[in-house]
Amino acid sequence: MAVEFRVLGPVQARLGGRALDLGHARQRCVLAVLLIEANQWVSADQLLDRAWGDRIPPGGRNTLYGYLSRLRRALRATRQAAIVHRSSGYELVVEDDAVDVHRFRRLVARARAETDHVRALELAERASGLWHGEALLGLDTPWATAVRHGLERERFAADTDRLDLALRLGRHSALLPELTDRATAHPLNEHVAAQLVLALYRAGRQAEALERYRRLRAGLAEELGTDPGSDLRRLHQQILAADPDLAVPGADRSPVVPRQLPAAPAPFTGRVPDLAELDRALLAAPGDGTDASGDPATATVAISAVGGVGGIGKTWLALAWAHRNLHRFPDGQLFVDLRGFSPTGNPTDPADALRDFLTALGVTPDRGRSDPGALYRGLVAGRRVLVLLDNAATADQVVPLLPASPTCTVLVTSRTSLPSLIDRHGAHHLPLGVLTPVESRALLAARLGRNRTDAEPGAVDELVGLCGRHPLALAITARHAATRPRLPLTELAAELREVGLEMLDHETDPTASLPAVLSWSLHRLTARQRAVFMLLGIAPGPDIDLPAAASLTGLTPAEARKALHVLEDHSLLDRHPHGRYAMHDLVRAYAATTARDELPEPVRRAALARVVDFYLHTAHTADRLLDPTRDPVRLDPPAPGVRAQPLPDLPAALAWLDDRHSHLVAAQRTAAGEHRHQAALHVAWTLTTFHWRRGHFHDALAVWRVALDAAAHLPGRTEHILALRLLGRAHFELGQHEEAVEHLHRALATAERHHDTLQAAYTEHALFRAWELWGDYRQALDHAQRALRLLRGLDRPVLEGDALNQAGWAAAALGDHDTARDHCRAALDLQRRHHDPEGQANALDSLGYIDHRTGHHTGSVHHYREAVALYRTLGDTAAAADTLDRLGHPHAALGHHDQAREAWREALALYRDQGRDTDTERVLRQLADLDPTPVGQADTTEDGRTDPP
Repeated sequence: MAVEFRVLGPVQARLGGRALDLGHARQRCVLAVLLIEANQWVSADQLLDRAWGDRIPPGGRNTLYGYLSRLRRALRATRQAAIVHRSSGYELVVEDDAVDVHRFRRLVARARAETDHVRALELAERASGLWHGEALLGLDTPWATAVRHGLERERFAADTDRLDLALRLGRHSALLPELTDRATAHPLNEHVAAQLVLALYRAGRQAEALERYRRLRAGLAEELGTDPGSDLRRLHQQILAADPDLAVPGADRSPVVPRQLPAAPAPFTGRVPDLAELDRALLAAPGDGTDASGDPATATVAISAVGGVGGIGKTWLALAWAHRNLHRFPDGQLFVDLRGFSPTGNPTDPADALRDFLTALGVTPDRGRSDPGALYRGLVAGRRVLVLLDNAATADQVVPLLPASPTCTVLVTSRTSLPSLIDRHGAHHLPLGVLTPVESRALLAARLGRNRTDAEPGAVDELVGLCGRHPLALAITARHAATRPRLPLTELAAELREVGLEMLDHETDPTASLPAVLSWSLHRLTARQRAVFMLLGIAPGPDIDLPAAASLTGLTPAEARKALHVLEDHSLLDRHPHGRYAMHDLVRAYAATTARDELPEPVRRAALARVVDFYLHTAHTADRLLDPTRDPVRLDPPAPGVRAQPLPDLPAALAWLDDRHSHLVAAQRTAAGEHRHQAALHVAWTLTTFHWRRGHFHDALAVWRVALDAAAHLPGRTEHILALRLLGRAHFELGQHEEAVEHLHRALATAERHHDTLQAAYTEHALFRAWELWGDYRQALDHAQRALRLLRGLDRPVLEGDALNQAGWAAAALGDHDTARDHCRAALDLQRRHHDPEGQANALDSLGYIDHRTGHHTGSVHHYREAVALYRTLGDTAAAADTLDRLGHPHAALGHHDQAREAWREALALYRDQGRDTDTERVLRQLADLDPTPVGQADTTEDGRTDPP
């Protein structure tokens, strides 16, 4: 027994004439979505949105899963349809003919393509017979309403064609009841009126036909202030003249139907949201010569403009959509490659395209000479024609080819956004990006076969990543694999990883070469714009903002902004939130390669010097705001043309460093590569406070390794000591004790050898921290006391306060709480007198620890909270996490379990953000062990610090 699904009426599933139980309306709406998108993947989010609209209930996803499970059970008996789950979505796998809407569309398309009018009418009547009332009857979501209206427009257009065929075959008498009802429902539709007037005339009811014409003319004048169109006026004159042609049902004056579309791309995968967006743009446009309000005077032609970088798949998408929607354009499809971006660099003249269109529409050359544009627009007026304008360079190429009739649809592809087409003609812009990971894998599987891709899923994922999910890059990679069927995909991935963009090139076929395809985008740029594009390819960091771009290029901000906008308009650059501009990885690789090939080395080096100085000098400003008490470093003046970004206060400095951290790390690598050793060291220095406060210890290790290499090329010893000390610090913050102590002892020996007391004190300070983290508090105390002795002769009260606090902490860990408290109070007094909030926070943290250890839990909570507040003001999330971790213990000791849990959860979130796995695991254990134990039995073990031996 064959299963039959219905959406052209109430949603039903019938098996051998018996209706299947599909449940309530919401569950049937879920099935309706899958039926409309039969054999297409639909995400779970789309199902939720379409079945519930803005009324998705709490736990909506679980409800959806329940509905799908029940629908699966209901369909199991058919054995001809199945709901398949894959990749966070679902697909109804079923024969297309089993779903009435798809059978309807196929019958309508066949009827329109059929040259035998009798056979065509038979197909059209079969299509009409599939309707059982209003589509999706009983479903009321916004999606259902939109689909219902779209299907009604399809039904109206199909019925119009069917009635035209029946009139042509002389069946006017039988049609009169239906035509009368349609004229009543659409009183101002001239085509409907013409059908009824003609049928009445042929049925011998000439007076009624003329009366119908008179009433329509009066209605148009009263409602719209217009007269009937030329076709209806001509019919009126023919009736008055009793034109014999009206009495010949078989007369055939069918216009030529052009079929210019190239073949559909095969195989075509993915792009479901983009195809749906084009569908929505068409459904939102009028289908019968009127706008949404029914006013024909304000209706406009539907124009969609697909934009994107070269090779992103604009033409593939346009052709795939066009072939899937041929039923919507029974009067023909026109196509032209406008060659806006091609190897020749010579765009197609719109006059030449017009001549080709007129030829496709059956116009002889002599007839199209006087005013080809007007003739073209007249020929497609009132007809459902698709005009696909591929690869446009400018709107000037497109505008002469636009129909004037709202029954037509225009689809344009271009590497530019065609702004005037959007502004003046209301074009719907669809920017096309890279494929999703799922679509990328599907593309490779479609080209290579699932057996091959399933055998090496890891290699497939790597190929997708190396290609950046760029469609042309994936297609080229698939071609390499398909032409070498015995080559493992892992080897292909290794080759692509090693060779990069060069592997995506082709010496003889430019259309099969990604670099060549991208190069065509540069043809329409000025020399300055090309230079900006190339410099962006070598700029440090994942993206760039306007101030950095101005320094990189040496342009004024206004000039740089204009150049960035042009590159964005040409789809070579993407604008991201907060004024950031980024390139696709492969576009950037092409830009960098072009820069090396075309820009003189002095130009490249000057640009890199400017952008490094921009990041360095702005970071230096931020660092002074983070810690004004820190020893300043003297920077060389910035390169000419550099405009460091002003930062007004500490929050702005932290926000800028958070946002530009990866750029600064990349800028240091650039400086080192350019042999700017002082700049490489200074970038590391300006990042130090930020790294410690944000817990970026792995990054600190990386930048100080580079800085130590740079210091080896500098004449001063202080830079070498500094790099050794701070590299050692990065090691001990990561728990790498041996490496830390080795570097710190080298720094100390060098400082002592050169009698640099200050650097020796700093290094003793760092050795304290290394041994403290290792758990050897006696060694730690020894180094803290040495630092204190050295500093007392240097008049450095803030540093002296730090050393006092360190000594106090070590004493506390060794159980000498009275000495510890005295040292830490003295440290706090020094830091307050000299306005060092970071030192104050450290001393308060130590006093909180001492109070907790001595049973003064309320005082401990007070000190810890003060410390956390200061750390937060400073943006020191690393120290704040540690103090929050410790704060939980006196809360637990006091029986304040909710407060302890809150503190630990905050610490846990910060530890996770900072990638501190050991600390994360410890806090998770503390949360798991937390229970309402009586205060006297509370475990006061301080897990945040290693207990003394």
